[in-house]
Parts: sequence; structure tokens; C-alpha cells
Amino acid sequence: MSLTARFAPPSAPAQSSALPTPPSPSTTPLSTPTTPPPADTDAASATTATTATATTATATAATTAEDAPRAPAASGGSAPPRTTPFPPRASDSPADSARRSRAADARALTQVLFEELSGLEPGTPEHARVRAALIEINLPLVRYAAARFRSRNEPMEDVVQVGTIGLINAIDRFDPQRGVQFPTFAMPTVVGEIKRYFRDNVRTVHVPRRLHELWVQVSGAIEDLTVLHGRSPTTGEIAERLKLTEEEVLACLEAGRAYHATSLEAAQEGDGAPGLLDRLGYEDPELAGVEHRELVRHLLVQLPERERRILLLRYFGNLTQSQISAELGVSQMHVSRLLSRSFARLRSANQIEA
Repeated sequence: MSLTARFAPPSAPAQSSALPTPPSPSTTPLSTPTTPPPADTDAASATTATTATATTATATAATTAEDAPRAPAASGGSAPPRTTPFPPRASDSPADSARRSRAADARALTQVLFEELSGLEPGTPEHARVRAALIEINLPLVRYAAARFRSRNEPMEDVVQVGTIGLINAIDRFDPQRGVQFPTFAMPTVVGEIKRYFRDNVRTVHVPRRLHELWVQVSGAIEDLTVLHGRSPTTGEIAERLKLTEEEVLACLEAGRAYHATSLEAAQEGDGAPGLLDRLGYEDPELAGVEHRELVRHLLVQLPERERRILLLRYFGNLTQSQISAELGVSQMHVSRLLSRSFARLRSANQIEA
């Protein structure tokens, strides 16, 4: 039973129990029954019937409007195709859409400001104002370029400041008449300024430029081989991938660690770990006598047995000439003469003093 028949007044004729036939595109919408309600019907029933009849008419009109484009035209031509909006990308999120919109607005505003800047005289307050506005609008470009160097253990504020210098240089040199977008022109300048900063100012120990450039390739190869093998690559694997020798790879690895110098007195990580200075060896005071002892040992074997024994007792046993004479059973004067003769033989055989 249709909504119209359901909410019809009691005096209306009975409707068929069969479902009504849907209206065709050429039919007119259902009309509201004109039979007035009885006098004893309350106002609420009349209001309900009127609302239901209006709903039925609205639904019928919507159905007719929807089906109308699919019906053939009176002239025999086909109906125009239905247009639908361009479907959004599945990867788009509200944040991505907002970011893309801000980037487009920044590019458009940058182009307008450059057109205005080209007509101003350098050094005027208006020129400085427009130039400052260009710098502020394109600061996100600098932060994007600085994020590529986050792994260098350098304060990000310093890297952004250096990149801003490159942005200012790019603004001063940019020519909008060339038909190139400003971000395309400015990005190499910003990145080059940051790389120059790391090359010239950050490194405590300066390394050759060739080793510095090879270090970039070596670090990239280390990341790729780590992902490929699931472990840290060996020196041979890195050398084979880059077609280098293992000595060159080792030199590049040492150059990559030369960004900062560690103080010898700085404490190492860990509880109570000594500094590098405490772990370095000291100069042995007996080191200088090693060469002399080896020379004396070589010369002593050339002396007679008694003279060699007297020298050993005198200088290695720390005995006096009187004690030596008492032990050997000779006079002290004779011990003195033997010592003098032994010294003369040693000096004559010493090739270094000769």
C-alpha cells in the first residue's frame, strides 16, 4: 500500500492491495487527494497526512529527475553523459592536502613577489620589504633541505641558518624571465651552501676532497649492503661494490670519522671509565739505556776474563776498588791499572765514538 493510500482520510475510496506501478518519466508526480477530512478528524491526523503526501511527491519528483537524463531525447539523439567529480587519491590525507595547498599558495605568492621585486630599485625600503617577504615565505624550502643532513650530529638550527644564506643568494640571483620555478633554481644553491659548511667548517681534521667525495659513496654503499645482507658489510664487499681497493675504503672510513676531535682528558662513556690520556703509555726512563747496554754487552765479550769480571764487579755489582782487590787477591793499585786498560780497549773498539 502506498503512503498516500495509507494516510488517506476514511471517506476516501478503498485502494487496491496490489503495489502501485512506478511512474514513468513522462508521468506527472502524484497529486495530493482533494477530499477533505471529516469534521471529527483531529488536527494531528490532518497534519500527518499532509506531511506524508508531500514526502511522496518529493520522492517521485526526485526519481523522475534522476531517470530523465537516461531517456532518449525527443529529437532522437542520445542524452549527455553524467559528470562525476575527479576521485581523490587513496594516499591523500587532510594533512597532505593542506600541505599541497600551502605549497601551491607559496609558489604563486613567490611569483607575484618576484614580479614586484623586479620593478623596484635595489636599496630602497620597498625593495628590502619585498625581499624579506620572499625569504620568509621560502624558509620551508630551507628546512626541507636541512632535514637531509639530520644524521650529521650537527645542531639543526645551525644547518638551517647556513641554508638560509644559500636561499638569500638564490633570491638575489634569480631571474623570473627565464621561466624556471624558484624552488627548482634555489634547491641546488641551498644544498651546496650546506655541503660547503660541512666541508670547510664542521670538520676538525681536514681531509682531501677526493676522500670526502668517496666517503659519501662509501656511506651509501654501507647502507645498501646492510639492507641487502642484513648485517654490516665487510671492507672487501664495499670495495667490490664501488670498484675500489680495500686501502681506499679504509681511508674513506677514517676520513668519515674526522668530523670532531676527542679531547684526551674527556671521560669516556660508562661509569668510571678512564679518559684516553690515562690509557696512553708513558715514556720509559730506561728506554735510552737499551742501546748502550747492547753496545756494552758486545764490547765486554772482547775483554779477557779477569778484566771483564773486574768491570762487572765495579759497575754492575757496585763494589769499590778495595773490595774488588780483596775478592781477587790483588792490590788496589793493580785493580786501578786493569780498569784503565779495559776502558782504553773499550773506547778503541767502540765504532760509534770513533
